[in-house]
Amino acid sequence: QDYGIGPDDNATCTTLNIQPVIPLSVSQDMNLIIRTIVPFIWSESPVEGGSNASGMGDITQSFFVSPKETLGGWIVGFGPVLLYPTAALDALGSQKWGAGPTGVLLRQEKGFTYGLLFQHIWSFSGDNDYEDISASLLQPFFSYTTKTFTSLGANTESTYDWKTHAWIVPINVSLTQMLKIKGQPLSLKLGYLYYADAPEYGPEWGLRFTLTFLFPKG
Repeated sequence: QDYGIGPDDNATCTTLNIQPVIPLSVSQDMNLIIRTIVPFIWSESPVEGGSNASGMGDITQSFFVSPKETLGGWIVGFGPVLLYPTAALDALGSQKWGAGPTGVLLRQEKGFTYGLLFQHIWSFSGDNDYEDISASLLQPFFSYTTKTFTSLGANTESTYDWKTHAWIVPINVSLTQMLKIKGQPLSLKLGYLYYADAPEYGPEWGLRFTLTFLFPKG
């Protein structure tokens, strides 16, 4: 949930992301990892007298082709990312189809996990009444996991809009605990978000809660 939106800094925006990540073996040496982000948004009007908006946002789907063996200790994956104009309301989406490249670099050693996820999306079709898209995402991340499966992490999901030349730079620190409930492995994450940079009237800070169900290969 994001806070401090609008000229009076009193509007909030709540987003529920349903984000399945599915690894598929496509050959003896390669995996295909499909990550889909389906957002449901509840957004207060940033101005007095305006209308609130709620519903599904645009779906983003990434396809990472990844070697099963690490490369010099690094887990790597590259492929396309697609943007689908699935927003229930105009205010909740771009009204554009988009595509571009994406990739991830990740390393794990001695309890540390660190790496970078990146993507760039250009719009190629959609409603001509809406602005075209050219936006980059850079997401460096770092965490340390203890022997009790407690993790302290930090990341930023920085985006740059090449059309408006504007950054959004949220810095997130989080605490994660892995556990089992009735034999089901899962993780619980709580995070605090500070917006180091954002457009005028954008959010100032936020809170994040993540519940992840884990299905290891049996």
